[in-house]
Amino acid sequence: MPSEKTLALKKAQCEALIGKLQTAVSGVIVNYQGITVEQDTQLRSEMRKAGVEYKVYKNTLTERAFDAVGFSELKPLLTGMNALAISQNDPVAPAKILKEYAEKIPTFEIKAGFVEGRILDQKGVLALAEIPSKETLVCKIMLSMQSPLYKLAYALQAIIDKSGEAPAEAAAEPAAE
Repeated sequence: MPSEKTLALKKAQCEALIGKLQTAVSGVIVNYQGITVEQDTQLRSEMRKAGVEYKVYKNTLTERAFDAVGFSELKPLLTGMNALAISQNDPVAPAKILKEYAEKIPTFEIKAGFVEGRILDQKGVLALAEIPSKETLVCKIMLSMQSPLYKLAYALQAIIDKSGEAPAEAAAEPAAE
């Protein structure tokens, strides 16, 4: 039987994970088997830069946390060597980074994930990884909003050029008479 101190520590760890899962925008479960120390270090560095927490939790601890937040459907996937990537801000970042590593390392496998409380299977996580970043989407929206303005400006300039004189010149002539 574990000591009181050990039980209290495990309970605190479980409560911390539950808190992270409740406030998370997204998360991905991976089987990290077969990754080298160098690859793991590089992966963790990329995750930190993206604001994603990547950590290995005991499967029993993760199961209890999943039960507490309503992700019980993910429990059967918690076999073997698993890690959990949790993002509090960017829903796409964990899936995008982990997909890169899954393509490089054959034994590194994305199992499933969640986004804003909805559970995704492996295909759903891979589809999520294909979505462009927030910055790219904002840029595309801004360009699409500017396009009609540019077209209007070109059309007005064409009308001015066709008339053969600038509007300022046309307005100045009648005032001079």
